[in-house]
Parts: sequence; C-alpha cells; structure tokens
Amino acid sequence: MSTPAIMDRVPPSVHAGNRQAPRARPDQVGRPGPWARILRRYPVSVVVLAPYAILIVPVAVLNDNPGTGFILRLLSVALVGTMLAETVALAGRRRARAGRRDPAVVIGRYPRIYLIARVVTVVGVVAGALGAQAGQGTIFTQLTLEVSTSPVARLAALAAGWPYLAFALLLASFLGGLASRFRVLGWVGVLVAGQAATVALTGITAPAIGYASFVVGAAAIFGLLRPRAIVVLILAVFLVWPSIFAIRNEIRAQGGVAVAQNTNANDRLRLDLQLAEADQYDVPVEVGQPGTADFLRYGLVPRILDPDRPALSTGSRISQYLGSAATSSYSFLALGTVYFLDGWLAVFVFHLGWAALVVLLLRGTPGPVRLSLFCFALGGPLLWSSTYPDSMVAFLQHTISAVPVFAVLWLSRRPVARHAAGRLRMSYTLSRPRLLAGAGPTRSSA
Repeated sequence: MSTPAIMDRVPPSVHAGNRQAPRARPDQVGRPGPWARILRRYPVSVVVLAPYAILIVPVAVLNDNPGTGFILRLLSVALVGTMLAETVALAGRRRARAGRRDPAVVIGRYPRIYLIARVVTVVGVVAGALGAQAGQGTIFTQLTLEVSTSPVARLAALAAGWPYLAFALLLASFLGGLASRFRVLGWVGVLVAGQAATVALTGITAPAIGYASFVVGAAAIFGLLRPRAIVVLILAVFLVWPSIFAIRNEIRAQGGVAVAQNTNANDRLRLDLQLAEADQYDVPVEVGQPGTADFLRYGLVPRILDPDRPALSTGSRISQYLGSAATSSYSFLALGTVYFLDGWLAVFVFHLGWAALVVLLLRGTPGPVRLSLFCFALGGPLLWSSTYPDSMVAFLQHTISAVPVFAVLWLSRRPVARHAAGRLRMSYTLSRPRLLAGAGPTRSSA
C-alpha cells in the first residue's frame, strides 16, 4: 500500500482526448512545504486530530476540565490506529511510484464528469430542501418520534448522500484539470449554502456544521483550499457562530419547540464536557445499538422499499440510557461514542480499519469512484461529530445511492489509447514535478 500519489502534485489539464498536456509552470514547481508533506503522508490522522487541536483540547485546558487527561488518552489511541495504517502505507510508497498514472489520464477518461458533478449538486441541494420541507430529519419530527411518511421525503432520502458525492465529483474535475479552482469552489459554495438553507427547515445545525467540516478537511487534503484560506474560514465560523446559534433557537421557538434559556452559544462550544462525560461509565455499554442484520437492512435497502422500519438513532438510545427522553438525541462525539459503546480496543481498531480503507482508496491515482468512497468515509465514520455506528450505516446508504451516478460515469467514459496512456504515464513517472499540495491546475479546459 502507499499513500495517495494524487496529493504529491497537481495534474495538468486535458484539452482534447489523450493529447500531451502542458507541463507545470516553473514558478509552481518546488519542494512541498511541511503542511503539504504532512497532509500527503497522514491525511486521516490530520482529519482526526484537527477538531481536537483547534477547539476541543484548547477549550478543555483553558477551562481546567478534569476530564482533559481522558480526552487526550482517547485521542492518542485513535491516532495510534490511524498513524499505524498510514505509516505502513508509507513503507510501500517508493515501490508503487513507478505505477502511478497522471490524473489527467485517469479522470480525463470521464469527459462529462464536471457536467455530471453540477447535475448531482443541484439534485442533492433540491432533494435536501424538499425532504426537509416534507419533515425528513427535522427537530419537529424528532420530538414526535415519527418518521415522515411523505412520498417526497422517501424519494428525497434516495439522494441523501449526494452532497458528498457532488463534492467528490467536483474535486475529481479539479484534479483532472477539467474545471478551474474558482469554478469548483463556486459550486462547492452552492453545496454549503444548500446545507445552511436546510437548517432553516430542520432547526438542527449539526449536519450543516459536520458537512462544512468535511468540505474543509477534504479540500485541504487535495489542495483545493490553501492553508491561509482554511485559517480564514475557521476564524469566520467562530465569529458567526453566536448568530447561527441564535437563528437556530429562533427557528425552534417559532415551531413550538422549547429552547433552553440557560444555554448560550459559548456553552454549546464546550464539546470537551460532552466527550469527557463518557469516562463516567463502565464500558462497553449496551443501549440496543444496531447489529449486523440492522446494518444490512438499513444500509443496503432504501427506505422507499422498506417504509415500515423504525428510525435508526443510536443517539436517541444513548439519551434514554442516560435517563433522558427518547425525543432527544445525545452522543459523546464520534470518538467518545465508540469508546462508550465498545471500549478502548474498539477505538484503536475502528480508526485503524477506516484509515486502512482510506489508504487503499487513495492508493496510486484514484478515479471518481474511489474519490467518492473516500468522501463518504471522511464525511461519515471519520467525521468528528458523527454518531457511531449510525455513520457506518450511512456510508453504506451513500454508496448504494451513488450507484446510478457511477453507472452514468461508466457509460460516458472515453476509451484510452494504449500508446497515449503509456506515453503520458512514462512522462509523468520520469519528470513528475513535486508541487505544493495547494497549487491548482496549470490550466483548465472549463
């Protein structure tokens, strides 16, 4: 195994067919900086560490949280798992270098991928809004313990994972040189705006915050966003968070939902308290979490074919175990929930396994399907705010929902002439420039 070769450089664009693409400009060539090298070698570890380094651990230290030691131990066990998988992958990196292919060849086989990405973006945003309007995933249906029976909600659920799929296809268009950074970021902005608009209908901010976190993480790994832009975005989120929290409370109050008056925006940032609470229980804990049969039923069978099944919510079951009502949902963040339900060993195995899967998906030069599966993993099980094990069920659901799009990509692919592919692969292997992870394509055909 090896770490993703596609992050070692930024691909040239493809102008027509498999013709030789232009080389990178001399001012773009250079040694990768430390940020690029770390992301290239340990992408999963960085994604797991980032929210704790930026928010959770500093807040715990500043407020003298007695559970800080537990949080650090939990994070260390997770990082041992991710770094072990990624370090093993580094050992085979040099051996696999000769087999790498130019992303312009791999992704260039799908000349309509940028068009498909934009269609998936629009469908994903519209489906999310229509589903929320029909009661899917709202705070109001959560409080009534009901699953929306609307045909619109059931149809919209088929595209629940399409915002992640759309981002993956937009990212592939950028990496393959089929769309410029500016245009891709514009469409990514549409996806994020769609998530924000859905909050106004659901009254729940967690999915939108989680999606924004996923976008920043994936964009950083593949150089779609540069470090300076990421810092600006993080600071902007902290600045607007009080306003977002107030808007959320107003939406809930207008819908007749009681809002806690003794909790402010700063209190909601005390995620360290939420995580440290898991240390108060003897683990593992049985709350009725999904079993193997549930994984297959909920993960592989769309609700439209199984409309009578109850909602899957481990957060609700945890809430009941802690003595609260079934109408509320609670978790110890992704890391703490794995520990709470399955213990210390599960924290290590969980992160080792998902990191190994990501390494395999990004091995060599991934195409659009592997990039999509990578995004499903990053935005699901590996997302810091997700709920385990529901996030693994969501990974299966998103994969199944993406199959029709994968079929369209396969049908629209362009055959590659052997001599052209071999020439580009040989040229890339012998003279590949080492570019910064944040550099964009040299030119774009979009």
